[in-house]
This record gives sequence, C-alpha cells and structure tokens, in this order.
Amino acid sequence: MSDNSHVVITNLSKAYKGRSGTILSLTGISLKVDRHEYVSIVGASGCGKSTLLRIISGLDTDFKGAVTIAGKRIAGAGLGRGIVFQEHRLLPWLTVWENVEFALQKGTAEEHAELIANHLKLVGLAGFEKAYPGQLSGGMAQRVAIARALVNRPEILLLDEPFGALDALTRLKLQQQVLDIWKKEKTTMIMVTHDIEEAVYMGDRVIVMSERPGTIKKEFIIDLPRPRNRSNTEFQLLRQAIYREFHKDCV
Repeated sequence: MSDNSHVVITNLSKAYKGRSGTILSLTGISLKVDRHEYVSIVGASGCGKSTLLRIISGLDTDFKGAVTIAGKRIAGAGLGRGIVFQEHRLLPWLTVWENVEFALQKGTAEEHAELIANHLKLVGLAGFEKAYPGQLSGGMAQRVAIARALVNRPEILLLDEPFGALDALTRLKLQQQVLDIWKKEKTTMIMVTHDIEEAVYMGDRVIVMSERPGTIKKEFIIDLPRPRNRSNTEFQLLRQAIYREFHKDCV
C-alpha cells in the first residue's frame, strides 16, 4: 500500500442501540485502499461487512473513528461514491432508461442522454432502453443497477453482495463484466461477499473479517495474473488458505 491511499479508515467502531442494550457491530477497523484497487471483503453474516460499506458510502454517519476519501472526511452520501446492492432495487414503473436517469443529479438533458446511452452500452444493455424491470432477467436487472451506480462517474464503486441473488452461470458472466468495467473506468472498487472463490477471482486483496463484532483478522494479497484461472494451483491454494482463516471461528 502507498501513502497516497484513496480510502483511509482509521480505528472505526460502530454500535447499535437495541432493546437489550448496545450491540457492537464493528470495532477497531483500520484499512487503506489505493486508487483503482479492487478490494474484496469476506466474513460471516452479521459481521458488519455491509455496515462498513454504508459508512464508506456516507449513508451511515453515526460511528467512531475516521473515514477519509482522497484526504477528506466523509460527511454524508455523495456522487463520488456509487453503491450496488444484492437486490437491484429498480423502480418497476420506470423503464431501464428512466431508472438510470433517476440517479443523475446534474447536467443538461443532452448530457444526461449521452451518459445514459454510454453506460447502458458499457453494461451490454443497448437496445433495452424502453424495457421495464419486470421484462428483464435477474442478471440484466443487476446490470441496470450497475449502470445506475456508475452514471455519475463515481471515483469509488461499493458492491454489497452484487451477484448473490443470481444463478451460477449469470454470476460468472457478471463477475467478468464488472472486472472489464473496472479496468476500463479505473474506478476504485470495494466489494463484500460470502463467496471466497469470487473474492479471490475479483480482488487485488482479500480482507477477512471476524464474526461480530467485526474486526479485520487478516488480509491476503492476490498476486495472480488477470484474467485468472480458477483451477490454477496458486488460485486454489489461496482460496484454501482464506477458507481456513474464514472458518477458524467456527471450529
């Protein structure tokens, strides 16, 4: 990691108040992410992975510690950070074009039209502008969600289990498409997932989180050439090492 990191998280902790008292979700999280890096975060359900993404996105500002983007503390959500959830969350009464347009907050009508057309082409959906979400497959709907998250040209794209609701074949295709977008757009990517193989295939680094309260247990540098071969010996050894680390709490 360089000293000129894009995202810097320092001693971050997050607690919720419940009926039975305070629940500590995250504690002592410190992490740096370089510009244009792809970081995968894996951990058990409830360890705070999605909460961490919400904090980075600016959707949750009630935490202790510090999060800076390009040296500036986050003060709320902003166009510089896009987020994609496991569910596409498209508005069913709007067309594909209108769903992407809904995210745009500045620019002229002509600029909007160019941005939308370019991003639908980027995700392979040129020709589906007038379709409604109910007419799309799950993978196509998720591609619309990705286009919507990217249309404001954010510097950082946050991916919260983005392929979790898809069938296996669609998942593999969309993984590669996201990597192609990452390479072309030079966006900083931070993705949370339960899938260790996916984390190794996508990431420059894999961050392993503990069970709640979530902490960073270990990080693995994935120094494998792209495109990656999932059956490669080095790939499998890394996957197994992360699997063992991931399941230490369970044995």
